[in-house]
Amino acid sequence: MSITPSVRGMSAPRTTARLLLGGAMVFAGVAHLTFQRSEFQAQVPGWFPVDEDLTVLASGVVEIGLGAAFVALPRRRRTLGALLAAFFVAVFPGNVAQYLEGADAFGLDTDRARLVRLFFQPLLVLWALYGGGWLRRRD
Repeated sequence: MSITPSVRGMSAPRTTARLLLGGAMVFAGVAHLTFQRSEFQAQVPGWFPVDEDLTVLASGVVEIGLGAAFVALPRRRRTLGALLAAFFVAVFPGNVAQYLEGADAFGLDTDRARLVRLFFQPLLVLWALYGGGWLRRRD
């Protein structure tokens, strides 16, 4: 079964990227609110001025909203892709803090594992921009 573009000008790979990222965001958001809540709390930097649990709950709701919208509103994919990319940039300081503070979460229990993870955040930004239609080849 092939995935056909849901909006004119959307290639099948770009549509697939959008749907996969949107679905992953919804899953991550649900995880924030339920079964991995404590793991996400461990990632909130000590210097962040908002309660850890409130931060995790709010970011989970944002992830569910952005992910669901990215899937369900293909005509708004550019705006949503940009918002997702901005979200990934906004949470990056928490990932850096996890590395610097040596916080264990999600099996990232060594400095090396936490450092390697930092290099994946730019890939998420690019994925959101690609799925949103921002990154296009020039012919």
